[in-house]
Amino acid sequence: MDNKDKEKEHEQTASGRNPDVNDVEEEEEDEDGNKRAVVLGPQVPLKEQLELDKDDESLRRWKEQLLGQVDTEQLGETAEPEVKVLNLTILSPERPDLVLPIPFVPDEKGYAFALKDGSPYSFRFNFVVSNNIVSGLKYTNTVWKTGVRVENQKVMLGTFSPQLEPYTYEGEEETTPAGMFARGSYSAKLKFVDDDGKCYLEMSYYFEIRKEWPAIQ
Repeated sequence: MDNKDKEKEHEQTASGRNPDVNDVEEEEEDEDGNKRAVVLGPQVPLKEQLELDKDDESLRRWKEQLLGQVDTEQLGETAEPEVKVLNLTILSPERPDLVLPIPFVPDEKGYAFALKDGSPYSFRFNFVVSNNIVSGLKYTNTVWKTGVRVENQKVMLGTFSPQLEPYTYEGEEETTPAGMFARGSYSAKLKFVDDDGKCYLEMSYYFEIRKEWPAIQ
């Protein structure tokens, strides 16, 4: 196999396409506006990709450099990645960390949690990726008060390989709004999606902003 053939094989295996399966063609325009054919093969499971050419030392090192340390125990037989959001932790220097499993379990008033007005806080998520690499994972958190949208947060988390150990993301510290008019009930929707638009979590919930932190149970 000459260098050009090996480079071509690198491109095919790294893209998640099986070089032994007949490819399909799509068209895209170049810089001059001319259409050209782009060869796209069917996506195959990452586990199968890692097995391809495993006896070729140069290809194996190249894949390791591209993919990083992939936990093969987390690789399934499907090409679709899976993301499971495990919990949300509310962090504040004013109180102990509050770990909330997902989906949230509301209290007797229907609230998932309560925050103190005018207080610093941040959120931390733990999530697990399995089966395949998830590309461009991001989350949105939209908040309403009395039907009026007051926040629409969009955060890009990045691209993650499958592994047994959960990933952790901690957001920047913020401060809850203060004052009598800021207190009360809020509704929100949390959503995790990837670059392909696949949704891994979509959850509506309610929370409350109070004058004081709730009692520690």
